[in-house]
Amino acid sequence: MKTSPRPAAPSRSRIAAASLIGTAIEFYDFYIYGTAAALVLNSAFFPEMDPTAGSLAAFSTFAVAFISRPLGSAVFGHWGDRVGRKSMLVISLLVMGLSTVAIGLLPGYAAIGVAAPVLLVLLRFTQGIGLGGEWGGAALLATEHAPPGKRGLYAMFPQLGPSVGFVVANGLFLILGETLSDGQFGSWGWRLPFVASLLLVIVGLYVRLKISETPVFQAAMDQRRIAKVPFAGLIRHQWRRVLLGAGAMTIAYTLFYTATTYCLAYGTATLKIPKTTMLGLTMIGVLFMAAGTVASAMVSDRLGRRRTLIAGTVVAIVWGLVMFPLMETKSIFLVGLALAGALGLMGLIFGPMGAYLPELFQTQFRYSGASVAYSLGGVLGGAVPPLVATSMQASGLGVLAVGGYVSAMAVLSLLCVLALPETGDDSLT
Repeated sequence: MKTSPRPAAPSRSRIAAASLIGTAIEFYDFYIYGTAAALVLNSAFFPEMDPTAGSLAAFSTFAVAFISRPLGSAVFGHWGDRVGRKSMLVISLLVMGLSTVAIGLLPGYAAIGVAAPVLLVLLRFTQGIGLGGEWGGAALLATEHAPPGKRGLYAMFPQLGPSVGFVVANGLFLILGETLSDGQFGSWGWRLPFVASLLLVIVGLYVRLKISETPVFQAAMDQRRIAKVPFAGLIRHQWRRVLLGAGAMTIAYTLFYTATTYCLAYGTATLKIPKTTMLGLTMIGVLFMAAGTVASAMVSDRLGRRRTLIAGTVVAIVWGLVMFPLMETKSIFLVGLALAGALGLMGLIFGPMGAYLPELFQTQFRYSGASVAYSLGGVLGGAVPPLVATSMQASGLGVLAVGGYVSAMAVLSLLCVLALPETGDDSLT
């Protein structure tokens, strides 16, 4: 019986587009929520609280999606390791994007009372479920299509998603801040970036439906090397790498969400720097993040993932102690330097992770392992820092303590990287 030929391998540009578009939307969705949480959600959904309590409540809803991400990673990872990477990438994008649009259409506290924050939390939870399956699938799409010796280069594309998503998200908020009054922005203007996510989802679906299954997973299917319960096998055989991978990821998240979500609120509310100025400085910092991502991803193909990550985390330990003294000067140049340094270091650490986390796990458990490690790192490094930083500031410890917390997270990540092996030359099969 004649078998039909397999589809031709997709070009690098198609792999780049399919892996980049989803993570760009993922981080776009998270950034617009983080920015809205810092600027307006406390008054829109928690108006009965004092400003500090309202900010803590808004950041808590921000944290909900991080908490649900590991659950999404387990669910999407299971089916991604069972039926394939491509189908899960399409479903995760739909869950993630439609939840974001619904947040933009959700009435505020003034319209429906306590139901508003309750529904907001539920939508953030479902958004986190979709987000939990997104990054792992995109990273595997890139690494499992990559030729030998170029996995860091190919995995660079999903890692650029944060930079692209952030520029688009904050660019929209910057335009809205310049064109709308504070009353218009607080009433309905903040909703527009959420609703606009629908257009990005449509583009992402079109691109992803055109891509083929990865050759590594297809080979595993052909050879019947598919685990019946991938997550159970992961916990049985590679649980240590899940925890260490999560710890290694923590500082990248900590740097990013401290420099963006927390510093945006701190810069505007405490330092009295105009909102548009802080958004502009953060966008400049994200350009440094993109440059660091590209450079470190490519260097990791030559020097190794582990060595590249060690260098980035060591510098991050120092920068945590430098960052907030620079912020406290209120000098626009030095505040910009503090943000650019933190975000540039985030890029240096984040770049190799697109290849490193997938390389740590066997094919049978790779979607589950990479996704869960990534998401657990997000809980520690993304959900916790804005809450810890706001609490530290409110309790009188000051922002220097926040910088010490960033350095402590960098030490944690360094120890985890030191406990992991080099994987750059390992075969994915």
